[in-house]
Amino acid sequence: MAAVAKKGWEQYMLQLQLHPLRTKAITAGVLAGISDSVAQKLSGLQRIQLRRLLLKVILGFAYGGPFGHFLHKLLDKLFKGKKDNKTVAKKVLLEQLTSSPWNNFLFLLYYGLIVEGRPWPEVKNKIKKDYPSVQLTSWMFWPAVGWINHQYMPLQLRVIFHSFVACCWGIFLNLRARTMVLSK
Repeated sequence: MAAVAKKGWEQYMLQLQLHPLRTKAITAGVLAGISDSVAQKLSGLQRIQLRRLLLKVILGFAYGGPFGHFLHKLLDKLFKGKKDNKTVAKKVLLEQLTSSPWNNFLFLLYYGLIVEGRPWPEVKNKIKKDYPSVQLTSWMFWPAVGWINHQYMPLQLRVIFHSFVACCWGIFLNLRARTMVLSK
């Protein structure tokens, strides 16, 4: 079994080297699908909602992987690939002040409008009500992840690491978005 896992990892790393954007997009899509499947089961759904699952995979594939790919390349370029503590702190701070608020807002917007198909006024009100607590929770969780990512992960693995952690964060956001619906 270890030999199969080793061979799979080697193939994955080869694809990451040959086709980095595509590999990161596929990885983010698959992990978004896993995240949503788990969230659906944890929220008590008896049967997986395939439309919702597909929409979440599309978000991971079309947005999550590519956004992370270009964000990490940009951050590395801006900070010239440095990994000293001061530089890592600046990267984490920049990430938390820009991409974190945007990504959380976009997720709640996408979830309400696209996944659930709710009308704009209703989604807008839910975002106004629940976005601040989601973002504050994000700022308690993601800086530590960002620090580990920027300090210890090579550039080519940062999106994959982020996607794995985002799989867990996505479960939280899905359950949070669902409680927004149930509490209305």
